[in-house]
Amino acid sequence: MLRPHLLGIASTIVFVGQSVGQPQSPLGLDHYLPSEDAVNLPESWLSTPLSMSDPYSWNGLTTFATAAPLRCLGVDAAQKYDVAILGAPFDTATSYRPGTRFGPNGIRQGSRRLNVNRINVPMRVRPTDYIDVVDCGDVPMVYVDNTVALRQLEIAHKEILSKESAHTFKGKSLAKDGKFHPRVLTLGGDHTITLPLLRGVAETYGPVSVVHFDSHLDTWKPKRLEGGPWLPDEEIPVTHGSYFWYAHQEGLMTNDSNIHIGIRAPIGSWQDYKDDRDMGFTISHADEIEDIGYEGIVKKIRDTVGRNPVYLSFDIDVIDPSMAPATGTPEIGGFTTREIKKILEGLDGLKIVGADIVEVAPAYDNQDEITQIAAANIGWYFLSLMAKNPAVF
Repeated sequence: MLRPHLLGIASTIVFVGQSVGQPQSPLGLDHYLPSEDAVNLPESWLSTPLSMSDPYSWNGLTTFATAAPLRCLGVDAAQKYDVAILGAPFDTATSYRPGTRFGPNGIRQGSRRLNVNRINVPMRVRPTDYIDVVDCGDVPMVYVDNTVALRQLEIAHKEILSKESAHTFKGKSLAKDGKFHPRVLTLGGDHTITLPLLRGVAETYGPVSVVHFDSHLDTWKPKRLEGGPWLPDEEIPVTHGSYFWYAHQEGLMTNDSNIHIGIRAPIGSWQDYKDDRDMGFTISHADEIEDIGYEGIVKKIRDTVGRNPVYLSFDIDVIDPSMAPATGTPEIGGFTTREIKKILEGLDGLKIVGADIVEVAPAYDNQDEITQIAAANIGWYFLSLMAKNPAVF
């Protein structure tokens, strides 16, 4: 039985002007809108929501992009919404620099100038025209037992996914029960959190195609080394470098329709690539951006995932450390933030059922908070994609 006192999170303060209207079909515009076309825009595009005109960027409770805070697993459990922001402060399965337990709050800090009510100009969408977004706060995850901590996240995530969303959408729901459920954008936390998140998504939608932005494969097969610390009858624990192997073993991902984007880290053996292929992944290396451009990478993603339900998992180290230094395992030669934005814009139309942003460790950021700002903007793009693309057939 779910115990709300273990999972109840966030404040009950609600921002003024945070309500949303009924979902509608996004505008199919081909170019940025010149001023003479303003007469053809929805009324909501011609006014500034109240929550944008108040100084929330430096005053008051900090939620992700000023989304309404909600005790989603506590006293506000009956309230409906379409997308939940959920923090997963966990970093005890990382292999190098820790600190991502502070990632959820760091990403929220980086989102202070963003707003779920603002129009994403390149994507031509205001998220709250189509989806009701709330910030559920952080799941309390213990720091002395990884198994328990990941179980806490799995329980909380599944509880949110089990609810019905605030709105229904045109088309048949992708969910196995035919109902519309909230989608979750999770703020990590090290990348190990993706395993319990995929368990919840697969339980709701069935196996999904994963689009994995990262400099590392994260499909490493656990191996027992001679003289290693684990006894013969002990299971080798999951880490932020092996969670996809466990996900594959559990049947959480579709076969041969998953893709890594931005891979460039050294490997221990070519067997790592063979194991990765056996788990159904296609690899797009970071330097492909020089050869085929962002358009070629977008095509590779779309050709790989097809019309399957898609889960987006974004490790901030896919971005070059010159633009995102605050992470546990940085690798040179990554994407720029502008290249990432163009790739994400190209994912419009995918059937996105969930997403996470992970491996942000604010202690390693500079005074400008550039990593946290980058991660927050990526999260805002994820919300834009969810707004334009309901989880329907």
